Amino acid sequence: MKILITGFEEFGEEAFNPSWEAIKRLPDEVMKCQIIKLQIPTSFNRSWEVVEHAMELHRPDIILCVGLAGGRPAITPEKVAINLAEARIPDNDGDQPIDQVIRPDGETAYFTNLPIKAMVKKMRDAGIQADVSYTAGTFVCNAIMYHVLHTVYQSETTMKAGFIHVPYATEQLEDKPRGTPAMSLDSISHGLLLALEAAIAQEDAMEFESGTIS
Repeated sequence: MKILITGFEEFGEEAFNPSWEAIKRLPDEVMKCQIIKLQIPTSFNRSWEVVEHAMELHRPDIILCVGLAGGRPAITPEKVAINLAEARIPDNDGDQPIDQVIRPDGETAYFTNLPIKAMVKKMRDAGIQADVSYTAGTFVCNAIMYHVLHTVYQSETTMKAGFIHVPYATEQLEDKPRGTPAMSLDSISHGLLLALEAAIAQEDAMEFESGTIS
C-alpha cells in the first residue's frame, strides 16, 4: 500500500509551514505502507498541478493533504470540501480569487472517505488534542482537498482521500500574540502518524460524538 501525504510551503511572513515540517519527521514506512512525502506550493493553480502529477505517478491508495489553520488549538481532520474559492489574501502567486467555483464540472461539495472520527479518537487516546472540522475554509487548503476528492469520486477507484489542518507550531510563536494556540512539531507529527495508522486500518468510529451547534 502507498500513502501520499502532502504539506504546504511557507506562506506570507512565516519562516516555515508546520504542515510540511511535521510531515518531514514522519517515517518512510507506517504499518508496512510506503509513505510518499510531498511539499506543495501555496498556490490555487500550482498546488493541484503538483498533486495531480504525484497521483498519476505513484497511484497511492490513500492521499492525505495537510495544511495550517493558525488559531485552531487542535489537529482537525476535515469532513467536507466545497466548490468555492474565496481568498481574503493573495496566494504565493499573487492570485486572489473572489467568489469563484473551483471546478465548473464539480459537485457543490465532497465528503472525505477517510475514517476521520477514528483518526480523531486515536489522537485523543494518545493525549493529542484533536477534533473533527466541518469547514476547510475557502483558501488553498479547501481547494486542494476539493480537487483531490473530485478526482477520487469521478474515477473508478478505491482510493481514500482527505485533509487535515494543524495548528501553529510552538516553534513559530515568537511574533504571535500572547495566548495564540499552538502545538509542538513533535506532537503534530505524532498526531499525523496516528491519523495515518487509523486511515490504514480503516477503523470505524461512528459512535464517536461530534458536530457543532453554530
